[in-house]
Amino acid sequence: MLQVQPFEQYTEEYEAWFGEHHFVYESELNALKTQLLKVGPDVRGIEVGLGSGRYAEPLGIREGIEPSGRMRELAARRGIEVMNAVAERLPYGDMSFDFVLFVTLEHLDDVQAAFKEAFRVLKPGGSVIAGFIEKDSPVGQAYHQKRHRSHFYRHATFYPTDRVQKMLENAGFRNPDFIQTLFGKLDTIREIQTPKTGYGEGSFIVVKADKK
Repeated sequence: MLQVQPFEQYTEEYEAWFGEHHFVYESELNALKTQLLKVGPDVRGIEVGLGSGRYAEPLGIREGIEPSGRMRELAARRGIEVMNAVAERLPYGDMSFDFVLFVTLEHLDDVQAAFKEAFRVLKPGGSVIAGFIEKDSPVGQAYHQKRHRSHFYRHATFYPTDRVQKMLENAGFRNPDFIQTLFGKLDTIREIQTPKTGYGEGSFIVVKADKK
Protein backbone atom coordinates (compact mmCIF):
# COMPACT_ATOMS: atom_id res chain seq x y z
CA MET A 1 0.00 0.00 0.00
CA LEU A 2 2.67 2.48 -1.06
CA GLN A 3 0.05 5.08 -1.94
CA VAL A 4 -1.55 5.03 1.53
CA GLN A 5 1.51 5.47 3.74
CA PRO A 6 2.20 9.15 2.96
CA PHE A 7 -1.34 10.08 3.96
CA GLU A 8 -0.87 8.24 7.25
CA GLN A 9 2.50 9.82 8.00
CA TYR A 10 2.12 13.38 6.70
CA THR A 11 -1.49 14.17 7.59
CA GLU A 12 -0.77 17.71 8.82
CA GLU A 13 1.13 18.56 5.64
CA TYR A 14 -1.78 17.25 3.57
CA GLU A 15 -4.28 19.40 5.46
CA ALA A 16 -2.07 22.48 5.26
CA TRP A 17 -2.00 22.30 1.45
CA PHE A 18 -5.64 23.35 1.21
CA GLY A 19 -5.01 26.55 3.13
CA GLU A 20 -1.82 27.34 1.27
CA HIS A 21 -3.52 26.83 -2.11
CA HIS A 22 -6.96 28.21 -1.28
CA PHE A 23 -7.81 29.47 -4.78
CA VAL A 24 -6.59 26.26 -6.41
CA TYR A 25 -8.73 24.19 -4.06
CA GLU A 26 -11.80 26.37 -4.51
CA SER A 27 -11.37 26.28 -8.29
CA GLU A 28 -11.29 22.49 -8.20
CA LEU A 29 -14.39 22.43 -5.99
CA ASN A 30 -16.14 24.78 -8.41
CA ALA A 31 -15.50 22.42 -11.34
CA LEU A 32 -16.54 19.33 -9.36
CA LYS A 33 -19.74 21.04 -8.22
CA THR A 34 -20.54 22.03 -11.81
CA GLN A 35 -20.50 18.38 -12.88
CA LEU A 36 -22.33 17.15 -9.78
CA LEU A 37 -25.21 19.53 -10.47
CA LYS A 38 -25.75 17.77 -13.79
CA VAL A 39 -26.56 14.52 -12.00
CA GLY A 40 -29.72 16.07 -10.60
CA PRO A 41 -31.33 16.95 -7.26
CA ASP A 42 -31.98 14.56 -4.37
CA VAL A 43 -29.34 12.07 -5.43
CA ARG A 44 -27.25 9.70 -3.32
CA GLY A 45 -23.58 9.21 -4.00
CA ILE A 46 -20.20 8.32 -2.58
CA GLU A 47 -16.65 9.57 -2.90
CA VAL A 48 -14.02 6.90 -3.46
CA GLY A 49 -10.73 7.64 -1.70
CA LEU A 50 -12.17 10.66 0.06
CA GLY A 51 -9.12 11.43 2.19
CA SER A 52 -9.98 13.73 5.07
CA GLY A 53 -13.27 14.80 3.47
CA ARG A 54 -11.97 18.07 2.03
CA TYR A 55 -13.99 17.56 -1.15
CA ALA A 56 -16.87 15.44 0.14
CA GLU A 57 -17.93 17.83 2.91
CA PRO A 58 -18.44 21.02 0.84
CA LEU A 59 -19.99 18.99 -1.98
CA GLY A 60 -22.57 17.52 0.39
CA ILE A 61 -21.38 13.93 0.05
CA ARG A 62 -22.07 12.08 3.28
CA GLU A 63 -20.42 8.68 2.70
CA GLY A 64 -17.57 6.91 0.97
CA ILE A 65 -14.42 4.86 1.41
CA GLU A 66 -10.83 5.64 2.41
CA PRO A 67 -7.97 3.18 3.17
CA SER A 68 -5.95 5.56 5.39
CA GLY A 69 -6.89 5.37 9.06
CA ARG A 70 -5.78 8.90 9.91
CA MET A 71 -7.69 10.29 6.95
CA ARG A 72 -10.80 8.38 7.99
CA GLU A 73 -10.60 9.93 11.46
CA LEU A 74 -10.57 13.44 10.00
CA ALA A 75 -13.38 12.64 7.58
CA ALA A 76 -15.51 11.28 10.41
CA ARG A 77 -15.00 14.54 12.32
CA ARG A 78 -16.42 16.30 9.27
CA GLY A 79 -19.58 14.23 9.59
CA ILE A 80 -18.86 11.74 6.81
CA GLU A 81 -19.65 8.05 7.12
CA VAL A 82 -16.45 6.49 5.84
CA MET A 83 -15.49 2.83 5.53
CA ASN A 84 -12.08 1.22 5.33
CA ALA A 85 -11.89 -0.09 1.77
CA VAL A 86 -10.14 0.39 -1.57
CA ALA A 87 -11.47 1.59 -4.91
CA GLU A 88 -10.99 -1.78 -6.58
CA ARG A 89 -13.24 -3.57 -4.05
CA LEU A 90 -16.12 -1.35 -2.99
CA PRO A 91 -18.13 -2.62 0.01
CA TYR A 92 -21.50 -1.77 -1.53
CA GLY A 93 -24.20 -3.70 -3.33
CA ASP A 94 -24.96 -3.51 -7.03
CA MET A 95 -26.93 -0.50 -8.29
CA SER A 96 -26.83 1.41 -4.97
CA PHE A 97 -25.94 4.98 -5.97
CA ASP A 98 -26.78 7.80 -8.34
CA PHE A 99 -23.16 8.94 -8.62
CA VAL A 100 -19.62 7.93 -7.69
CA LEU A 101 -16.95 10.61 -7.32
CA PHE A 102 -13.19 10.17 -7.70
CA VAL A 103 -10.63 12.91 -7.01
CA THR A 104 -7.75 10.49 -6.49
CA LEU A 105 -7.10 8.69 -9.78
CA GLU A 106 -3.37 9.41 -9.48
CA HIS A 107 -3.17 7.37 -6.28
CA LEU A 108 -5.16 4.28 -7.25
CA ASP A 109 -3.47 0.95 -7.83
CA ASP A 110 -5.78 0.00 -10.73
CA VAL A 111 -7.94 2.76 -12.23
CA GLN A 112 -9.58 0.41 -14.73
CA ALA A 113 -10.72 -1.94 -11.95
CA ALA A 114 -11.93 1.04 -9.91
CA PHE A 115 -14.08 2.29 -12.79
CA LYS A 116 -15.59 -1.18 -13.22
CA GLU A 117 -16.49 -1.22 -9.52
CA ALA A 118 -18.05 2.22 -9.85
CA PHE A 119 -20.11 0.94 -12.77
CA ARG A 120 -21.29 -2.00 -10.67
CA VAL A 121 -22.52 0.07 -7.72
CA LEU A 122 -24.21 2.72 -9.87
CA LYS A 123 -27.91 2.61 -10.69
CA PRO A 124 -28.85 2.55 -14.39
CA GLY A 125 -28.61 6.16 -15.54
CA GLY A 126 -26.15 6.99 -12.77
CA SER A 127 -22.90 8.84 -13.35
CA VAL A 128 -19.25 8.58 -12.50
CA ILE A 129 -17.45 11.89 -11.95
CA ALA A 130 -13.66 11.94 -11.92
CA GLY A 131 -11.45 14.94 -11.23
CA PHE A 132 -7.78 14.51 -12.08
CA ILE A 133 -4.59 16.35 -12.97
CA GLU A 134 -3.96 16.02 -16.71
CA LYS A 135 -0.55 14.37 -17.24
CA ASP A 136 0.59 16.70 -20.04
CA SER A 137 -0.65 19.93 -18.44
CA PRO A 138 1.64 22.51 -16.76
CA VAL A 139 0.63 21.33 -13.28
CA GLY A 140 0.92 17.67 -14.25
CA GLN A 141 4.41 18.20 -15.64
CA ALA A 142 5.47 20.17 -12.56
CA TYR A 143 4.24 17.43 -10.21
CA HIS A 144 5.99 14.78 -12.30
CA GLN A 145 9.30 16.64 -12.30
CA LYS A 146 9.34 17.02 -8.52
CA ARG A 147 7.72 13.67 -7.67
CA HIS A 148 10.89 12.30 -6.07
CA ARG A 149 10.84 15.20 -3.60
CA SER A 150 7.14 14.84 -2.84
CA HIS A 151 5.67 12.66 -0.10
CA PHE A 152 2.35 12.39 -1.93
CA TYR A 153 3.33 12.06 -5.57
CA ARG A 154 6.39 9.82 -5.34
CA HIS A 155 4.34 6.78 -6.37
CA ALA A 156 1.51 8.58 -8.18
CA THR A 157 0.58 7.90 -11.79
CA PHE A 158 -0.71 10.78 -13.91
CA TYR A 159 -2.92 10.07 -16.91
CA PRO A 160 -3.63 11.94 -20.15
CA THR A 161 -7.29 12.73 -20.68
CA ASP A 162 -7.70 10.39 -23.63
CA ARG A 163 -6.44 7.48 -21.52
CA VAL A 164 -8.99 8.26 -18.79
CA GLN A 165 -11.73 8.42 -21.43
CA LYS A 166 -10.68 5.04 -22.83
CA MET A 167 -10.72 3.42 -19.38
CA LEU A 168 -14.20 4.82 -18.74
CA GLU A 169 -15.43 3.41 -22.04
CA ASN A 170 -13.85 0.03 -21.29
CA ALA A 171 -15.73 -0.03 -17.99
CA GLY A 172 -19.03 0.51 -19.81
CA PHE A 173 -19.53 4.28 -19.38
CA ARG A 174 -20.86 6.46 -22.17
CA ASN A 175 -21.40 10.15 -23.01
CA PRO A 176 -18.20 11.58 -21.47
CA ASP A 177 -18.59 15.27 -20.66
CA PHE A 178 -15.40 17.21 -19.88
CA ILE A 179 -14.78 20.51 -18.15
CA GLN A 180 -11.45 22.02 -17.08
CA THR A 181 -9.94 24.49 -14.64
CA LEU A 182 -6.55 25.51 -13.16
CA PHE A 183 -5.36 27.71 -15.98
CA GLY A 184 -1.72 28.60 -15.37
CA LYS A 185 0.82 27.43 -12.83
CA LEU A 186 -0.33 26.82 -9.27
CA ASP A 187 1.60 29.73 -7.78
CA THR A 188 0.00 32.18 -10.25
CA ILE A 189 -3.63 31.32 -9.41
CA ARG A 190 -4.92 34.20 -7.27
CA GLU A 191 -8.67 33.89 -7.73
CA ILE A 192 -11.36 31.23 -7.97
CA GLN A 193 -11.49 30.26 -11.61
CA THR A 194 -14.63 29.56 -13.63
CA PRO A 195 -14.37 26.18 -15.39
CA LYS A 196 -14.53 25.90 -19.17
CA THR A 197 -15.99 23.11 -21.24
CA GLY A 198 -13.67 20.58 -22.86
CA TYR A 199 -10.01 19.97 -22.10
CA GLY A 200 -6.60 20.95 -23.42
CA GLU A 201 -6.13 24.26 -21.59
CA GLY A 202 -6.62 23.59 -17.87
CA SER A 203 -4.60 21.29 -15.66
CA PHE A 204 -7.53 19.91 -13.63
CA ILE A 205 -10.05 17.96 -15.67
CA VAL A 206 -13.45 16.81 -14.41
CA VAL A 207 -15.22 14.21 -16.53
CA LYS A 208 -18.78 13.01 -16.05
CA ALA A 209 -19.81 9.79 -17.80
CA ASP A 210 -23.03 7.80 -17.57
CA LYS A 211 -24.08 4.22 -16.98
CA LYS A 212 -26.55 3.43 -19.74
